[in-house]
Amino acid sequence: MSLRDWSLLVTLSILWGGSFFFVRVALEGVPPLTLVLARVAIASAVLLVLLRATGETLPRRRDVWLTLAVMALLNNIIPFSLIFWGQTAIPAGLAAILNATTPLFTVIVMHLFTDDDRATPGKTVGVALGFAGVVVLVGPAVTGALDTPLWALAACLAAALSYAFSGLWGRRIKPLGLTPTFTAWAQLTVTSLVMTPVVALVDRPWALAV
Repeated sequence: MSLRDWSLLVTLSILWGGSFFFVRVALEGVPPLTLVLARVAIASAVLLVLLRATGETLPRRRDVWLTLAVMALLNNIIPFSLIFWGQTAIPAGLAAILNATTPLFTVIVMHLFTDDDRATPGKTVGVALGFAGVVVLVGPAVTGALDTPLWALAACLAAALSYAFSGLWGRRIKPLGLTPTFTAWAQLTVTSLVMTPVVALVDRPWALAV
């Protein structure tokens, strides 16, 4: 990897890691599903402006949108909802650590469902050590020694598993020849459209205290 690649990776890590803190703050006054919708709707609007500014043509093919709709489910709708829900009961730092199990689940998912990305001895050792760390974190909650709801931990781990399956499904996107900006915007837009009625039915944001 080049210096530029490492710089982008570090920047992404800071932005992604910091989001757990800001989500925890926002959850003090906004329900989880409403916060999910706000996050993806704002991001979708920003990316749409960028797409229009660059003059990029939006694909209309059905197979493209169906593929990206499934990706939105696995990469946005399920994990965002679970993480935000879990963060109503656990600290942001713990949620971030649990989310870091995504590579561990990815190794397992890829090994089980692909022929060209099998687990190597090195990956197997890494997964074993990683899950040992998860046991150390989650164990006290399971035994009752830690005052942390088990459901919140399970929600964050399930979100990480969903991310792993999104990595598997994402292999279908590259052959479509889509740009990263459109791919991200389409997922965010689908997520916004799905979450809007869900939020209206579950959170009823218009009835929230201001």
